Amino acid sequence: MAVLVLGLILFLGIHSVSIINSQWRTSLVARFGEIPWTAVYGLVALVGFYLIVSGYGAARLSPIVIYEPPVWMRHLSLLLMLPVFPLLLAAYLPGRIQSATKHPMLLAVKIWATAHLLANGTAADILLFGAFLAWAVADRISLKHRTTPTVYGAPPSQVNDAIAIIGGIGLYLLFMFWLHKLLMDVAPIG
Repeated sequence: MAVLVLGLILFLGIHSVSIINSQWRTSLVARFGEIPWTAVYGLVALVGFYLIVSGYGAARLSPIVIYEPPVWMRHLSLLLMLPVFPLLLAAYLPGRIQSATKHPMLLAVKIWATAHLLANGTAADILLFGAFLAWAVADRISLKHRTTPTVYGAPPSQVNDAIAIIGGIGLYLLFMFWLHKLLMDVAPIG
C-alpha cells in the first residue's frame, strides 16, 4: 500500500500544482521554459503512474475487504462507464460535448472513479479511486477560480462529437470485452 500511496502522491501531486498555486507553475515555466517544465512534469507523472500500477497490483494480491458490493452495483458500474470514453475523447475534440460539460476529462475521471468505487470494496480500491475522485472534484472547483488551461487537440468541427461518441463507445467495448482483462486481469463482463 505504501507504493500505491507514494504513486498517488507523485501523480496527483504533480497534477495538482495548478490547483494549489497556478502562479507557481507560471513562474517555473517562465524561469525554466515550457519544454523543461513539461519534461519534469511528464517524468514525475510517469514515475507516479508506474508506482500506482505496481502498488495497486501488489495490494490486490492480499486484499483488505472493506465492503462487498452487491451484484447490481457492478451492473450499475458498467452502465456508468459508458460515457467515460466519449468524454475523454471530447476533451481533445472541441464540439458541443466539450462546451456543455466544460471540462469533459474531469467529468470522465469523476464518473470512472465513482463507478469503480461502486463495484470494488477493498482498501486499495477505495484509496485509488477515492483519491482520483477527490482530485477531480478539487480540480473542477479550483477551475472556477483560475484561468482554464489550454488543452491542445483537434480543431473545432461539427463532426467532433460524432467522432467522440463513436470512438468512445468503441473504446468502451474494447475495454469491456478485452483490454480490461488484459491490463487489469479482471474481466468486467463474464
